[in-house]
Amino acid sequence: MTRSIKKGMYVDERLLKKIAGKNPLQAPMIKTWNRACQIAPEMLGFTFGVYNGKNHVEVLITEDMVGHRLGEFSPTKKFIKHGGKMQKELEQKKKEAEILQAKSATAIATDAQTTTPAK
Repeated sequence: MTRSIKKGMYVDERLLKKIAGKNPLQAPMIKTWNRACQIAPEMLGFTFGVYNGKNHVEVLITEDMVGHRLGEFSPTKKFIKHGGKMQKELEQKKKEAEILQAKSATAIATDAQTTTPAK
């Protein structure tokens, strides 16, 4: 349920006090347990450590995050992949193909460097 316009955004006053008068580039990560706090424009550029129940997840605040809640950027559940043996085999083949492609690209680049005459 959204908050009424009359009440305004819910921004934790303690968080605003912590960032007041600080430079976003020089400020360390600000730890918070308040996942329900909405992101205000004053928070732009700051890095918050949002607690997800186990540890603090670093969240760098950008323009498009304004109006969202801090908890949206700190997932509380870890996704474990579906699939078993077949999925592992497919991922292994894909990884090997990427390695082969990277090796061939570096080989082409080194050949181009050695064949190009120096000026």
